[in-house]
Amino acid sequence: MSDAELKKQVESYWDHEPCGTSHSAGERFSRNYFEAIEKYRYTVEPEIFSFAQFPRWHGKKVLEVGVGAGTDFLQWIRSGAIGYGIDLTPNGIRHTRERLKVYGFDAKRLMVADAETLPFHDNSFDLVYSWGVIHHSPDTVRALREIIRVTRPGGRCKVMVYNRHSLWTFFLWGKTAFLKGRPWKSLTWSLYHYQESPGTKAYTARELQKMLARISGIRFKVDSWITVYDSLDLVRSRWLRLIGGLLARILGGKFGWYMTMDIIKETRKQ
Repeated sequence: MSDAELKKQVESYWDHEPCGTSHSAGERFSRNYFEAIEKYRYTVEPEIFSFAQFPRWHGKKVLEVGVGAGTDFLQWIRSGAIGYGIDLTPNGIRHTRERLKVYGFDAKRLMVADAETLPFHDNSFDLVYSWGVIHHSPDTVRALREIIRVTRPGGRCKVMVYNRHSLWTFFLWGKTAFLKGRPWKSLTWSLYHYQESPGTKAYTARELQKMLARISGIRFKVDSWITVYDSLDLVRSRWLRLIGGLLARILGGKFGWYMTMDIIKETRKQ
């Protein structure tokens, strides 16, 4: 499958169901609808608050790459950031606009756009944020370079992608490969075919560090976070939850599903 064909499939998947909307309640685009999405997101992904640090960006120019249903984007606007947002899907942009309208806010700019070709000038933003998005793009490296390109010198990029060597990935492989009688299939194969939209990728910490080391003019820190997915808190089986929780406590953050990159773009030398 070509990158163009894959990107169409990714767009179709997320346009049908923007991130988090399967956990909604109430009439579509109502306050209850959006509050149910928000409650679920921050219950299962509390890591977002400590990583994003929304209040610290008051008055700053912030771009979110991949707004989805607008849950995090609303937090930027609530915190007083000058908010710009893009999404590959028209439905993601519609959700975000409707969400802001419900709460009486507005964005500086929201638009359908591709993370691999951001429609902004170099050095435009104080912060570029993207949570769980660019690993769905066929050319993740290009998307990351674009994020850094539009960040101003002295600004930051905060990006999360999936960790291939996480507990969740191993559980997914066990379910979709080993228990299906195809143990020769790789972790990458399981993620590509069974993790959300087609073509989903994940990286190791070493791969991200090498990827970032090839980009000049930045400093960066890579971390991984144990999540409710790694501890299997969301599965029905009590025994699997016990096993997942025990492994999560023993192995710790190195094997967490979320891998974050905190990147500082260096100022130009005088």
